[in-house]
Amino acid sequence: MTEPGQVTDPYWNHNVHHHPAVLAAVPDGCGRALDAGCGDGLLTRKLAARAASVTGVDRSPEMIKLARKDAHVPGNVTYLETDYLADGSLPEGAYDFVSAVAVVHHAPFEEAVTRLARLTAPGGRLVIVGMAANRTVLDWVISACGLPASRLHARRHGGKRGPAGMPMEDAHMSWAEIRQGAHRLLPGCDVRRTLLWRYVVVWDKPREGGS
Repeated sequence: MTEPGQVTDPYWNHNVHHHPAVLAAVPDGCGRALDAGCGDGLLTRKLAARAASVTGVDRSPEMIKLARKDAHVPGNVTYLETDYLADGSLPEGAYDFVSAVAVVHHAPFEEAVTRLARLTAPGGRLVIVGMAANRTVLDWVISACGLPASRLHARRHGGKRGPAGMPMEDAHMSWAEIRQGAHRLLPGCDVRRTLLWRYVVVWDKPREGGS
C-alpha cells in the first residue's frame, strides 16, 4: 500500500535501486534540497516528501521535459534545464541536502565533486551515488557476485529499464581511485561499494567555524 506522499517507481534499474539509500540520508527538518542531474525527476519527486523545497537540475532538455510533464510533480519541486557545473545562478552553500545519482562520471571527478560540495550548505549533507570501472581481479570478483542479485531484482520488478533518451556515459575511474579521490576532496566522508555496481558517498559539510 502506498502511503500519502510516497512516489511509486514506474520502472526499476540499478540507480533507482539506490534511491532508498539517498532518501535515508536526508537530514531531519531539511529545508532546501538539490538533485543534480535529476533526469526525469523520479528521485526529485521522492525528495519532496522530505524537504521543504526541492530543485531538480539537468542539462538535458529531453529529461527536463519528461520531469515537468509528470502529472504528480509536488508543489514544492522546481525543475531547471541547466548544468550544475556551469550555472552560476545556483547559489553555493545554500542547499541543506544535495544528491547526485549516476552524474559525477559525466564530468571530471574533481571538478564535479568540488562543485557539489560548494553547493552544499555548511552543516548540510551531500550524497553521491556513482559508478566505477573494474581494474583488479578482486573488482571483477565482487562485481560477479552482484549478478544473481541484479537478476533477482530485475525479475521482481519486471525487468531493468529507464526513461527513453537518458544520457549514458561509461565510468573510467577505478573503485580505488574513487575511494581515494572522495576522501581527499570530502574529508571525513563515508564511502561504500554496493553489490549492484555502485558506490555511495555520504559527506556532512562542516559548519562554518567548525571542524
